[in-house]
Amino acid sequence: MAQPLNRRHFLQSTALGLAATSIPLARGARIQGANDRLNIGVIGVGGRGAANLDAVSSENIVALCDVDSDRLNAAASRHSTAKTYADYRLLLEQQDLDAVVIATPDHHHAPAAVRALRRGLHVYCEKPLTHTVEEARLIAALSREKKVATQMGTQNHEHPGYLRLVELLQTGAIGDVKEVHVITDRPGRWWPQGMARPSEQPVVPGNLAWDLWLGPAADRPYNPAYVPFKWRGWWDFGCGAVGDMAIHLADPAFWGLKLGGKVKVTSDGPEPNPFSAPAWMQTRFEFGQRDALCPVTLVWYEGETKPAPEIAAELPMNGSLFIGSKGRIAIAHDGFPKLLPEDRFAQFKAPEPFLPESPGHHRQWIEACKTGSRTGSPFTYAAPFTETVLLGNVAYRAGKTIEFDPESGRIINDAAANQLLSKEYRKGWEINA
Repeated sequence: MAQPLNRRHFLQSTALGLAATSIPLARGARIQGANDRLNIGVIGVGGRGAANLDAVSSENIVALCDVDSDRLNAAASRHSTAKTYADYRLLLEQQDLDAVVIATPDHHHAPAAVRALRRGLHVYCEKPLTHTVEEARLIAALSREKKVATQMGTQNHEHPGYLRLVELLQTGAIGDVKEVHVITDRPGRWWPQGMARPSEQPVVPGNLAWDLWLGPAADRPYNPAYVPFKWRGWWDFGCGAVGDMAIHLADPAFWGLKLGGKVKVTSDGPEPNPFSAPAWMQTRFEFGQRDALCPVTLVWYEGETKPAPEIAAELPMNGSLFIGSKGRIAIAHDGFPKLLPEDRFAQFKAPEPFLPESPGHHRQWIEACKTGSRTGSPFTYAAPFTETVLLGNVAYRAGKTIEFDPESGRIINDAAANQLLSKEYRKGWEINA
């Protein structure tokens, strides 16, 4: 990719790439006409779930679920014909469902998605797709088997700035990309990490079904340090900042550079806490040669950690910097790519857009449910992506560099670290058939 590809070549290569990773054909569930309305169940209707519910409300909302009765009742007041549940396992038994939207804490994503996929339902699931590497591999396998329409909730995947960035990367605008830097200011200003497990045992709020909120996680007393939002910093419920913002910010790097294959992962941070993700973490993902694409190192920064000054000068907060043999590209979340140095690219002509414009992340999924068309972030793409990102946490908790082989699904240089690829589930919440 040292020279830009001609239009015919990059259209052909992009079509092949989309066929391999981004076009699930919805053949396992009922195929409808484009004007038919789906019967959708929504699991989690507060916070991000409320936004998802609004985004799919053009369809028939036939089921709603939330462990917070106040949030559930508020949603039900707007969808009075929908059946309501506190336990999504019961919702997923409702026979008239075509599709489900999952917007729960991370530890519930796979238990809900696996059950829905096994029923042959179309699934939209918030990011990160799963809580563990093992869950990601199971969901990838089920998605290939069931061939339903799936979408991980990375709404920025459809942003025109990311589409244009991927086109620049795939047409060699900055030559061979060997280095990517990605940064977020989370946690800290958004939620705490690096905490001791709380010992207080306040009364459970009357509107909260605490045992159902715990779901697959081990039993413990209720505490507002976990719910409704701060769960993301606790290992039993969330994946920390890397599981939150890296799924957004590193998406165009994985997509545009086709990252995959064996990967070496090193995470630095404070002394590991058995209960909580770290207050800061810096992670190196080292990928090898991928067909004609050169090896690349992606460096992730979260919390208080900062890159070298020369990188920091060009790296937007909550953004990415791509370093190639002929220049650099900087992009902020929800922004557009900036070619650097500016004087070198003053006369640069961007490639004619070739990635399809999106009708919107939710609308794209709805159309796929009905017609079998493509989605941008199907589970066949989202699961391997999530798997790789979560290896950052595995390396941090293992306290050493790990080498992961996606073909075997194992860490090949440290047998003990493989225990961190999976977790235990409370009885009744297991995902293995």
